[in-house]
Amino acid sequence: MSGIIDVDTDELVAKLTELARTRQLLVALDFDGTLAPEVDDPQHARALPEARAAVLRLLALPATRVALISGRAMESLEYVANLPDSVLLVGSHGVEFRLDTPDATVDLDTAELEQVDVLSELLEDVAAGLDQVWIEPKPAGFALHTRLATERDSRIAHLQALSETQAEIAGLTVREGKNVLEFSVRSATKGEALLHLKEYAKATAVLYAGDDVTDEDAFAVLGSRDFGLKSGPGKTIAEFRVADPREVAGVLTLLADLRATAFESGVPGRA
Repeated sequence: MSGIIDVDTDELVAKLTELARTRQLLVALDFDGTLAPEVDDPQHARALPEARAAVLRLLALPATRVALISGRAMESLEYVANLPDSVLLVGSHGVEFRLDTPDATVDLDTAELEQVDVLSELLEDVAAGLDQVWIEPKPAGFALHTRLATERDSRIAHLQALSETQAEIAGLTVREGKNVLEFSVRSATKGEALLHLKEYAKATAVLYAGDDVTDEDAFAVLGSRDFGLKSGPGKTIAEFRVADPREVAGVLTLLADLRATAFESGVPGRA
């Protein structure tokens, strides 16, 4: 972890060692930019091999749950993550949950379905007029992607989409990420999702890692026993920061080592 930035390595290891000794651990992770490097085509994103290996090691440990909390729609998250069913999944920032059941559903009411139809028409018109701007369907809305567009076209797309959707749809939730605007007719945040998962897993401590502005909602609900890890640059309230997904994988690998050692000494059972 030689490339760790904005963090004292000894302090990180000490806090991680404390976390590894907790009775019931929840490791909650964003996917894109955290476990997987950012790519131009979201469907080609894959977790780094060392990140995947660390997740599988954590899954195999007692009293340890692993969750992914993503802005992706659940179907897309399941496809790119390709992890065992024991991983808890949250899609669309908390609109969709797949816990210890095989299916995830979202039931929109009639008014919300009508809003989704209007939103679709507005965003399709914006995307149609600009090169390399496209929309991705979500269960309760859409994401407008501009990663491949020119800076000018990206700016135009964002301005047009914001102006037209907010003029037509009251109460619309809008999130701005990296080269993407996400619109949802149902409000949900990663912070709310993380609190739900923490209660569901009966976790006594949480590690949350993320890279985007939407992950700040999750960092904001962490307690003194928890561990917040920011991947990459940008303002953050997370306690620790590393440079990229490769270093996130390093932190997760170290956590797996420390937790395995703690169980060998019986510490989590007493905490």
